[in-house]
Amino acid sequence: MPQNSTADRQPSSDADVCVVGSGVAGALVAYTLSRRGHDVVILEAGQRFDPGNRLEQMEQSLRPHGSLLDIWNMGGPRDQYVTSGGAYYPLNQTRVKAVGGTTLHWLGITPRLHQKDFEMNTRYGLATDWPIDYEDLSPYYAAAEQEMGVAGAQDNPFAPPRETDYPMEAFPASYSDTLFADACDELGITMHSTPQARNSEAYDGRSQCVGFSTCIPVCPSGAKYSADVHVRKAEAEGARVIDRAPVQRIEHDSSGESVDAAVYATPSGDTYRQDADAFVLACGAVETPRLLLLSESPQYPDGLANSSGAVGRYFMDQPIVSVTGELEQPANQEPIGYHTRESHQFYDHDDPQPGSIKLVFENVNPESVVRPMLSGGDLMPRENVFDFAMGDSWGDEVLEKIESNYPNNSVRLLANPELLPRRENRVTLDESKTDDFGNPVPDVSWNIGSHARETMEFIREIQYDIFDELGATVVSETDLADPPPASHKMGTTRMGTDPEESVVTPRLRTHDLENLYIASSSVFVTGGAMNPTLTIAALALKAGEHIDNAL
Repeated sequence: MPQNSTADRQPSSDADVCVVGSGVAGALVAYTLSRRGHDVVILEAGQRFDPGNRLEQMEQSLRPHGSLLDIWNMGGPRDQYVTSGGAYYPLNQTRVKAVGGTTLHWLGITPRLHQKDFEMNTRYGLATDWPIDYEDLSPYYAAAEQEMGVAGAQDNPFAPPRETDYPMEAFPASYSDTLFADACDELGITMHSTPQARNSEAYDGRSQCVGFSTCIPVCPSGAKYSADVHVRKAEAEGARVIDRAPVQRIEHDSSGESVDAAVYATPSGDTYRQDADAFVLACGAVETPRLLLLSESPQYPDGLANSSGAVGRYFMDQPIVSVTGELEQPANQEPIGYHTRESHQFYDHDDPQPGSIKLVFENVNPESVVRPMLSGGDLMPRENVFDFAMGDSWGDEVLEKIESNYPNNSVRLLANPELLPRRENRVTLDESKTDDFGNPVPDVSWNIGSHARETMEFIREIQYDIFDELGATVVSETDLADPPPASHKMGTTRMGTDPEESVVTPRLRTHDLENLYIASSSVFVTGGAMNPTLTIAALALKAGEHIDNAL
């Protein structure tokens, strides 16, 4: 149930900074600024979940009809969207609107972008260079790893340079990783540990990972980092959170040079204006451009901060290429819900094609026995319509059925290919469909493009080579014509030095408005093939530093 239903949701007086969104970007910006003495208010569209209820949420997710949308109160009129690109984009598949954002149920993988990701045009004549380079962001990467708590090891020969060790030691290789290692050794493929914001030991007041294997949809122990950690730290420094307060629009002054207020609604039906000296949009690569487009005015008829026409443009997300196989032996003797080994051997390259690849050695947990157990061992549930004639199974008989029908012998390879930014990939408003406040919903247009498709073909060859060496029989694979997205949403308010081509400066301030900043994956210029969360966190720390200096 929603928390704080009777909470005071009136605006804060004399706020220095208003942060819109409380995912990893908003939480880190709020914490950075509040601990430096600034009066910060966070406006969050979703509710606050009690961490004490996560065990109950995990149990709910294991039930036959448990769903991520139900656990995190997603879906319905508030979260409607449309998708109009060449590939269907399931926006609500993974996002969470709540205090802590999507990190409430993410997998926790935290690699850094490589140096080449910031220099794609200079190196290959592709896309656009970032206005900052890896060296500029490196100290913020290190700080983000410390803040979140990242477990890792310096065993990756393909990783970009780093100045510090990881805060925690890496997780040991899983049993299935050791099987992959033998095959990869024969093929000359190097495996290495996976950096992840998950406690391999007690860290920052949170426990060591205890292996529930339910990282998605919920970590009940709190060993995996989620952004509500830094929301609470910000509150301890004096910040205030107003939850269930979706911002409807951003209003600027008469000159159109600075923002006056964020207008938000509340469950009671009231609408308020939150004033502040500075404003930070931290609501992701879909809701950030949507809010700017909803905030059109006579000075900004195409949307706020959109004099470049780039708001909503260059949306990116990497496709997932996977292959699942079966062995004639157990593959995951000690099931865990996250992967521990990857290979970045195919990431950096001299030629523009194929693009970068992040190869993942997945730990495939045995199929859950919860459903057949709850249905009396009935492996094809019929809602008991025919049970009077066919009966259910119990005791030893159901155990035998489960063991024979749910073998622990599956292996899987995943990979993310690099997807280049394309101007036609974008987030716009669909005026024909509205949310619960009557606002047009986002329309996400996602097309994969030839660069990523050629890279996907190369990935499939690598995966088949490994499976052949492993002796695995392929039982399923991603349809390369219609792959699912990794839910790594990036682009739409890109960073740059040219105000005619970009939305924010290298200091994360919008070109058009002197007190409006964006801390989000939406400022990415390119996305590489890496998970984006650590880069989001690093940029949020960078934005917080720049805002502090400006104030």
